[in-house]
Amino acid sequence: MTTSHSSTPASAPASAAGTSTEASEDAQQFWEKRYRGGTQPGRGRPNAVFAGLVAGLPAGAALDLGCGPGGDTLWLAGRGWTVTAVDISPTALAGVRADADAAGLEDRVRTEHHDLSVSFPEGRFDLVSAQFLQTPLAFPRRRVLRRAAEAVAPGGLLLIVEHASVPPWGRAAHPDLELPTAAETLTGLALAEGEWTVEIAETRHREATGPDGETATVDDNVIAARRRA
Repeated sequence: MTTSHSSTPASAPASAAGTSTEASEDAQQFWEKRYRGGTQPGRGRPNAVFAGLVAGLPAGAALDLGCGPGGDTLWLAGRGWTVTAVDISPTALAGVRADADAAGLEDRVRTEHHDLSVSFPEGRFDLVSAQFLQTPLAFPRRRVLRRAAEAVAPGGLLLIVEHASVPPWGRAAHPDLELPTAAETLTGLALAEGEWTVEIAETRHREATGPDGETATVDDNVIAARRRA
């Protein structure tokens, strides 16, 4: 760890409803197993939908929730943003820090270790990003996304991209994955009337490629809401 960015472990408040140390450990073990496996899809490159929507924004302070390998974080930092990257996996966060150091972006990237069902980063941000923040494990996603909205500064943007369908090769592996509609996710945010402008709330199609080279059309929801200044 360097002085320019840190990894902050989350601690569970005694009043955290619906969470437990055991559940938190299970979730961390699940994601640690994935990232310790050596293969980290998306490492080094941003989500294409995310990049297309954010490219024209002026740089500011960003929060990347469930940053994983850090493709979005590093892309933002390379364009002048200061980014707080959050994940439940210490292995993923270590990779983000290493890549930030290698790219000379260590002054713009801060990592924080959180189980978002238990704790959440402090502060307000010009951009709060939740890219595919979905899991087959029990997870209070609606509550977490509402907290994400609270973290948006006046004039800032909340950007959510989520799976709306599962390709044929993923159905058996993720039978319990929550797949809301864009309208359901937007309703669940409970954005205060008069305080927000919803810029996008739609489902988009894209071609996905499976592990054996097979292809399928899948759906993603895109929600972009700006807090009025």
